[in-house]
Amino acid sequence: MTPVPSSTYRLQITEDFDLDAAFAVLPYLDELGVGWLYLSPLLEAHPGSTHGYDVVDPGRIDPARGGPEALERLSAEAHRRGIGIVVDIVPNHVGIESPATNRWWWDVLRHGRDSRFATFFDVDWAAGGGKVLVPVVGDDDLAEPNGPIGNLHVIDGMLGYHDHRFPLAPGSDGDTDDPRVVHDRQHYRLVGWRAADQHLNYRRFFAVNTLAGVRIEDRDVFEATHAEIGRWFREGLVDGLRVDHPDGLRHPAAYLDDLAGLTGSAWVVVEKILEPGEELPQRWQTAGTTGYDALALIDRALVDPAGETALGDLDDRLRGGVPPWPELVRDNKRQVAETILNAEVRRIARELARELDIEPAQAWRADVEGALVELFAAFPVYRSYLPDGHEVLTGAADVVRRDRPDLGTALDQVLPLLEDRVRAPSLRFQQTSGMVMAKGVEDRAFYRWSRLTSLNEVGADPDHFALAPVDFHAAMARRQERTPAAMTTLSTHDTKRSEDVRARIAVLAEDPAWWSETVEALLAVAPAPDPGFANLLWQAALGAWPLSRDRLHAYAEKAMREAGDRTSWTDPDPTYEKAVHALVDAAYYDTAVRSIVEAAAERLAGPGWSNALSAKLLSLTIPGVPDVYQGSELWERSLVDPDNRRPVDFELRASLLSDAIPPARPTGLDDPGLAKLHVVRHALRLRRDRPDLFGGYTPVPATGSAAGHVLAFDRGGVVAVVTRLPLGLAAAGGWGDTRLELPAGRWLDVLTNRPADAAVAGLLDTLPVALLVREEA
Repeated sequence: MTPVPSSTYRLQITEDFDLDAAFAVLPYLDELGVGWLYLSPLLEAHPGSTHGYDVVDPGRIDPARGGPEALERLSAEAHRRGIGIVVDIVPNHVGIESPATNRWWWDVLRHGRDSRFATFFDVDWAAGGGKVLVPVVGDDDLAEPNGPIGNLHVIDGMLGYHDHRFPLAPGSDGDTDDPRVVHDRQHYRLVGWRAADQHLNYRRFFAVNTLAGVRIEDRDVFEATHAEIGRWFREGLVDGLRVDHPDGLRHPAAYLDDLAGLTGSAWVVVEKILEPGEELPQRWQTAGTTGYDALALIDRALVDPAGETALGDLDDRLRGGVPPWPELVRDNKRQVAETILNAEVRRIARELARELDIEPAQAWRADVEGALVELFAAFPVYRSYLPDGHEVLTGAADVVRRDRPDLGTALDQVLPLLEDRVRAPSLRFQQTSGMVMAKGVEDRAFYRWSRLTSLNEVGADPDHFALAPVDFHAAMARRQERTPAAMTTLSTHDTKRSEDVRARIAVLAEDPAWWSETVEALLAVAPAPDPGFANLLWQAALGAWPLSRDRLHAYAEKAMREAGDRTSWTDPDPTYEKAVHALVDAAYYDTAVRSIVEAAAERLAGPGWSNALSAKLLSLTIPGVPDVYQGSELWERSLVDPDNRRPVDFELRASLLSDAIPPARPTGLDDPGLAKLHVVRHALRLRRDRPDLFGGYTPVPATGSAAGHVLAFDRGGVVAVVTRLPLGLAAAGGWGDTRLELPAGRWLDVLTNRPADAAVAGLLDTLPVALLVREEA
């Protein structure tokens, strides 16, 4: 039987926090109750990488992260303590930012199609005239698109461009000193960085030119990229895997089959984003997803549906009109497919022409590319896995026919090829649709929709505002039935706002009138160039307050450039950006603005504290394997990456854990999070020490005047109880006569170490949550 962790604890392994640093915190994590360590990618990454997803050598553990000996030490001590190891792996792509650090890519650039690694990469050689196009040339060095390049030089047997270095084909510099001539003789062509949007001829990760897709579907490539991973399992160093971005793979199901063979069917979870109502294909050999679907349900169970209209009206007024969410998504996906990901669209069109054995005319290409763009824009999920999802493809085609009848002829010609799961265009379309969705939604639409930004999260639909308790229970019962060993999470290295930021922002749904007044007051003393964006920015600031000025500036820059409507990464608008950064400065230096911000943050602190503890206990007790993102056992008020990869003070956490932690109400904005640490420790220990108590899921009903404010369920011997909508609860006068219909037996609340009373007022008089165990257990 495959071992399944009781919980996981995510650690970001970096040069500054390496595997030996992870070894040093094992005693603390063991005391906390952690089941398995969950490590970020370990294979050798680009020098200085803080995340590890830009692997340059999949054949060895990164020396900067401790190397193989450090993993052996960590694994031995973890296993001695009964703690397993799960590692994040990256099968879709490798890092090529500095070609010399990736010997496979270097060899391809040096030898072209004759390289022994040429088939490792997904390159359309014909589209580049037999060369790999490398988009690194700056605007100042390229007077015209295909003209001469400035600042080229030959140095130490390499072609140099500023600080970039590229290999030379054998003998290519033998009879000339002219670097431009040398460049023309290579198996690659340096091109303007803007050319990537339309002309790039190698597959990449989303729109990141420095991450090149690899053909993992080729058995030789699988063996080469997974030899070291296989060793981990043969030698018993690692117990499970987290698979990054399976949607980028040509055949995800087949890949998971290969992985099961390599690992002996170890516990594996996949970073798969599911749209509401979507489920993983049944045939995939995986325990489930990494938990974004669970995160979305937890967040919405703690949101007041009554605030939807008022908050929507506010955002509509501030932005001068907001399109319906589906329309906004479709427009943004269309824009992405026409711009930063258009090279991928063009490549599919070329493959369609090859399959049809035609030499495409310009008009044909324009219509086919237009049809592909519209299909991507209308596609309602990240991707299909034909034959699974065939109805999604045909449904998107119906939408295109309805809205763009002028593309009907082109659509009729290419749709049969896109439906044929063994044809190249079909396979590439499936690999690409998720890219368009991610860039259009996560990195664009999320920043143009400010109704309630706690809902603008990876794997979630912001148009889905709230979840009634009865629907939450139904979803959890289904989760217990179908994927009881999938991961659950609240914060990750990819979340737009960490768990406790979202917990505070969710309070706005309970008092939208107050929030509207607060935003208007802020706009009055600090006018914004875009009031709608200011709404998004102030929600982030209050959710994370107090935070340093530098952190909020960094968030503002990323958020406005990702939104892409007034400024962008590629074409920044200095005037607009200066005005937005002035808003940030005002929060720190303008007395009137700062007083509003601090007063609003203080008002949100109490109910945000309640929401945060409720969300945390839910994530730790619902069906699945709970993951605790590093440091989030105390308050986790990080914003989008890289803010959420800041160093964690484990010494502080260990010292707090060693002290007796009395449950207590919050002390305000300076509350250190002791109550959260208390909840996490007891829940993790209970899951680790008594897994037999977590084998089912049954709702625990409530009766009385405040029954709608309590959410409770029995996992088969453990009952979790949490508070919903704390402002409304206080306005109603508290719990009153509300009671739980607890299962038979005598129950002990392990958080307060006292007998549990069915009367909720007594049960939740100290904390807004309770964790009950039958006394005889």
